[in-house]
Amino acid sequence: MPTSPIFELKSVSYSYQDRFPALVDVSVRIEAGQRVAVLGANGSGKSTLLKVLDGLYIPTAGTIQAFGEPLTPERLADDRQNWAFRRRVGLVFQDPDVQLFSATVWEDVAFGPLQLGLPRDEALERVRATLERLRITHLAERVPYGLSGGEKKKAAIATVLVLNPEVLLLDEPTAALDPRSERAVVELIEEWHSESRTVITATHDLDLVADIADRVIVFSEGKTIVRDGTPEEVLADQAFLEEHNLAHAHPHRHAGADEDSLHAHPHLHHDLHGHEIPRA
Repeated sequence: MPTSPIFELKSVSYSYQDRFPALVDVSVRIEAGQRVAVLGANGSGKSTLLKVLDGLYIPTAGTIQAFGEPLTPERLADDRQNWAFRRRVGLVFQDPDVQLFSATVWEDVAFGPLQLGLPRDEALERVRATLERLRITHLAERVPYGLSGGEKKKAAIATVLVLNPEVLLLDEPTAALDPRSERAVVELIEEWHSESRTVITATHDLDLVADIADRVIVFSEGKTIVRDGTPEEVLADQAFLEEHNLAHAHPHRHAGADEDSLHAHPHLHHDLHGHEIPRA
């Protein structure tokens, strides 16, 4: 007998204040154990999708099932069912300050397990193990607002990993990180997936995709899915990436070239341009 997908969305739409569309007619299945990258330009609906999957937003149209059951306001309003869902799905927001609000990192990481009713000894052991796993034990007594961007991101991830979720949702997890911190996040995703977890990452960083995903879902600026394939298929289609504002061709002259010898190379959407143009 086939197993139910982790998530199944059918014709899901979501609008902010019932006026501003953020998702339009989205249908998708996410199977257990997949590594999925959700790509799209800024404002295309990536973050909204993760919040719908996490039950923070309820679709204004269409249906969503999680673990084979409808994900409805009634289900989430029931404490027992809500806690069961929260133990299985964890969302790391793009802005770590959203998840860091306590006096110390230790208290922030302990908040979730204690709120979900875990015995205190078990909760504190999970906190210790999670901080150690992320190599941030030295931050335990630090005030979160005084941390660097990379330290904040790791602390925010710890507040979710401590719950040991089956599904990890990551919203732009490497945004504004230095290369060392970015590599640490990639290694974490690889490690988490190696334990047969499902990892869904929203990003516009094309350099990241091949390392973190086996499947790529692409959103258009019209807030709907326009591609669902492998990283190799999607990343090789330069025309498609340019069409959906994920890459562009940048005309330029190389140093020493004739004044009229402009030509274009493709660039990823987030690339910096380092071409040197001779000054007159």
